[in-house]
Amino acid sequence: MSHWLVALVGRPNVGKSTLFNRFIGQRNAIVHDMPGVTRDRHYAETEWAGKRLTLVDTGGFVPASEDVIEAAIREQAQIAIEEADLVLFIVDGLDGLHPGDADIADILRRAQKKVVLVVNKMDTENREAMLGEFYKLGLGEPIPASALLGRKIGDLLDLVTRDSVTAAEETTDPRLRVAVIGKPNVGKSSFVNALLQEYRHIVTDIPGTTRDPIDAVLRYHGEEILLVDTAGLRRKGKIKESIEFYSAVRTLKSIERCDVAIILLDAQMGTEHQDLRIIETVVERGRAAVIAVNKWDLIEKDARTADLYEKALREKLRMYEFLPVIFISALTKQRIYKVIELAKRVDAEQNKRIVTSDLNERLGADIKIFPPRSRSGKEIKINYITQVKAKPPVFAFFCNDPRLIDDSYKRFLENKIRGHFAFTGVPLVLSFKRK
Repeated sequence: MSHWLVALVGRPNVGKSTLFNRFIGQRNAIVHDMPGVTRDRHYAETEWAGKRLTLVDTGGFVPASEDVIEAAIREQAQIAIEEADLVLFIVDGLDGLHPGDADIADILRRAQKKVVLVVNKMDTENREAMLGEFYKLGLGEPIPASALLGRKIGDLLDLVTRDSVTAAEETTDPRLRVAVIGKPNVGKSSFVNALLQEYRHIVTDIPGTTRDPIDAVLRYHGEEILLVDTAGLRRKGKIKESIEFYSAVRTLKSIERCDVAIILLDAQMGTEHQDLRIIETVVERGRAAVIAVNKWDLIEKDARTADLYEKALREKLRMYEFLPVIFISALTKQRIYKVIELAKRVDAEQNKRIVTSDLNERLGADIKIFPPRSRSGKEIKINYITQVKAKPPVFAFFCNDPRLIDDSYKRFLENKIRGHFAFTGVPLVLSFKRK
């Protein structure tokens, strides 16, 4: 589960967003708007030459400005720099060297990050004669590119991904990786600490990308379980109003590195939009998950309270209702170890494979009773079904015309798969191919 986080920084109007869009245009990447502070930052996951990377597009960096908006954008850019494995510092080749560029270069040197200096708007080879002055920034060789025209973008991506690894090169760790995520103040650190205080544990550096995140090793009934990047759960004092943005960046990194995500909700606050965005992000990235409603000890309840709460929660979850829900209290340690047991069961679910004959027998009967209908009137025939991979499970449906299968029928098939084979807590991928 390689995760290479690349932050794009630079002054306003140097072409950061254009370069960001050019990068994701190289592959069919999905862009996610993640809520930050004052300005929404853009995240995208893309791939180049078999290597996955996540891009963070920051706002225009104005180091010395006292403007409230620019100060908030600057703080977010500094967070992105801190969390990134590589920083792309974009400057404007047409404007030439700007005093603000030198200020940003000083900040990047102090951050001690890998930096690639990109001179944008180099639309022709003749313009590259202007590169020389950018050596004054002291950040190594300036790399020419044109985000608008796509000139030398492939060479730039080769450089960006040079130190990352392909999926085939990644080392596999057999231990279950569990990420504890959720919006600020839902009790993530309290939950982790409650787990680790009961069982003997060690804290060790688990190799990550460039910076080594700190994972806690939970020794649970003779088994080692990695609690992914618990360092990211601690609030840093210097992060003030941008704590939500900081939390979003760390959450993204933790999701990428985990096998199962434990998504904490606050029982007192109810399920808010930010909670649903986190759940959506987990599922979109193909990660199995468990929803743990924390602070349950603070709720006045009777025999029906949990059922009513879960019913209301599932109405909000809608298409994510396959996620299991458990009520816990990190403070009193109520059911905290049942969460770990549930995460283990969910992991077993995402690793299982269904025999092809069982798939065709059971789903074939469902399809016969309720066949797909085409708006064009053309008959749709699904001839064969097989599971092509696990984690996440991918099911291939071979039919005469995949384009005619609408979304509602895809949901029908997914629900039938879950009805027959469960896959609790696991996102499913349905692929439709021509026979």
